[in-house]
Amino acid sequence: MQNLIKISDAASLGLHAMLFMAGAGNRLVSTREIAAHDRVSEAHLAKVLQRLVKVGLVRSTRGPRGGFALGVPADQITLKQIYEAIEGPMPETPGCCLFGTPVCGEHRCLFGGLLQSVSRQFREHMARTKLSEFIEESNERKGN
Repeated sequence: MQNLIKISDAASLGLHAMLFMAGAGNRLVSTREIAAHDRVSEAHLAKVLQRLVKVGLVRSTRGPRGGFALGVPADQITLKQIYEAIEGPMPETPGCCLFGTPVCGEHRCLFGGLLQSVSRQFREHMARTKLSEFIEESNERKGN
């Protein structure tokens, strides 16, 4: 059980790329710049960014001076919106068994309601947390 809550590489890329763009303000940033900063595949990142463009969270400009920027102000974007743009809707009542197929059957789960509680807390955190909160924290650490 390496990771209790699994976030795909694509979702992680999207979340971190959006954070990078939020920190850049209105400046257009290239796929290459984001990929270099996050040490990720430029090709994979480009695919993820296109998903974010498609739903309007990111805007893109073509050409030699083109790039990507937030399509919506950071204080209006939740982590859940970013996640769902890439992965699809979060299930409200996910299967919380650590096994692919539940093995407890009709018996009570070994973990009680813990896994359901953690899943609910994760969904709530993603829904209430705005991208702008991380920019504010970063600026506070820098002394801005």
